[in-house]
Amino acid sequence: MQLKKTLTRVLGATVLLAASIGLVQAQAKPALTEIKISYQPALYWALPFFVATEKNWWGELGLKPEFSTFPAGVPQIAASASKSWDVGGTGSVPAVLGYVRFGIKTIGISNDESAGNALLATPKAAEAFATNPQSLKGQTIVLTGNSTGDYAVQSCLKKYGLAKTDVVIKNMGQGEIISAMSSGNADFGGLWAPNIYTLEEKAGAKVICSGKDGGAFVPGALIVRGDYAKENPQNVAKFLAVYMRAWKWMNANKPQAIVMMKKFYELGGVSISEASMKKEFDTRPNYDLATELKIMDSTKGLSQADVWFNSIAAFMQSTGAIQTVPAANEYLTDEFLKMVNADKKLREFANNSK
Repeated sequence: MQLKKTLTRVLGATVLLAASIGLVQAQAKPALTEIKISYQPALYWALPFFVATEKNWWGELGLKPEFSTFPAGVPQIAASASKSWDVGGTGSVPAVLGYVRFGIKTIGISNDESAGNALLATPKAAEAFATNPQSLKGQTIVLTGNSTGDYAVQSCLKKYGLAKTDVVIKNMGQGEIISAMSSGNADFGGLWAPNIYTLEEKAGAKVICSGKDGGAFVPGALIVRGDYAKENPQNVAKFLAVYMRAWKWMNANKPQAIVMMKKFYELGGVSISEASMKKEFDTRPNYDLATELKIMDSTKGLSQADVWFNSIAAFMQSTGAIQTVPAANEYLTDEFLKMVNADKKLREFANNSK
């Protein structure tokens, strides 16, 4: 009986000790702060979100991401009205639209996607175009309106001395464009990567002109809702630090990054060859903290990013998407990049390639 009482006391003390340790650990580990992140799935510039999640880098800075995805930038921007997301990545065209309609701020550049937005043609149409670019006149081009793909197509038309009125533009989602061109129901389409590679590999389509070929610089945008930026500046800075660390790691570990890209793309319903995945890295530069700060620096006048976005806004005005061209420095801000750089922990985190 005495032995039983002793065992009971020991067991009870052990349970209390375990409970106490658990309580202390819970108190020592602060709760993670939720941050709602929006993006478009299976895109090169969105891969850092996936990598950071796999590596648990969000948690290291006290963040708990909640993701929402959209098929294109316009519906993504519209969703900001209901505060369904706080920060995210999108194309530069919807980023401008987001400022005009909802006060969304652009806080960084995700990548240079000038070569990743292009006008493609079916094999027969591409052959005719190569012989005579003016054969494009009067043709129907299917594209996603108010997108970076649209911007690239318009720059390509301009390169060949054609105006938007010289062709017939039909608005479609990217998946619909792939289906239409694969089935022979459309000869020309405006797409962005990796949809470009999907159409090349599955239907033999050819890139006849990219945004880069047309002289258009197409930056990707990192964005934040204006009200969220004012209320949670530290979270915005942490978001940028995590994003830049992911690029640092991917650039230093490309074979592993390709493996993760394959998984990420397949989760988004995209399957392309390893050669095409490597092309994403080879043709689309991304930026570290120092370069981001340089691109966004407007202390001596217009920043490089200001120039890019002013050109994009002018294009949007010409298409009727916006009525007036807002000054880029109204919605582009390096405030949060500077916060990362000024904070030793965040700066070292953003520059860590391991």
